[in-house]
Amino acid sequence: MESSALLLTGIGLASAAGLNAYIPMLIAGLLAHFEVFTLAPPYDVLASTPALVILAVLLAVEVLADKIPAVDSINDVVQTLMRPASGAVLFAAAFGADSTWTQAAALIAGMVTAVTVHGAKAAARPVVNVSTGGVGAPVVSTVE
Repeated sequence: MESSALLLTGIGLASAAGLNAYIPMLIAGLLAHFEVFTLAPPYDVLASTPALVILAVLLAVEVLADKIPAVDSINDVVQTLMRPASGAVLFAAAFGADSTWTQAAALIAGMVTAVTVHGAKAAARPVVNVSTGGVGAPVVSTVE
C-alpha cells in the first residue's frame, strides 16, 4: 500500500481510538482473525481468541459507562492512558514499520493523534452533561 494511504489509515485508526479505545482494536482483531487482512507481529496477538474476548468485555464496560452522566467523565479520566496506547498500537500496526525508528515514530504519531482526540472529547463531555442536565450524555456517546 502507498505510504500516504498507510499514513491516513493510521491517523484514522488512532483518531477512532481517541474516542473509544476498544472498538477499533476489536474490529482490527476480528478482521485479522477472519483473515480479511494480516497483522504483523507483535500486533497479530489482537487476532487471538483470548484478546478478542478481553477486548469485547472491555468494550461492553466502556459503552455502558459512557452512557451514564458523571460516570462517563470518570471513564474519560481512566481512559486517558488506554486511548493513547490503543491509538499508538493501531497506528503502528497500520503503518507496518520495518525499522525501529519508523516503528517508534508510528507509535508516537498514533499516541499524539489519539490523545488529541481524547482530550477534546474529555473536555467537551462535562460541558454536555451540565448543559443538558445529563440527558445529552447518551446522545453524544452514541454519535461518537
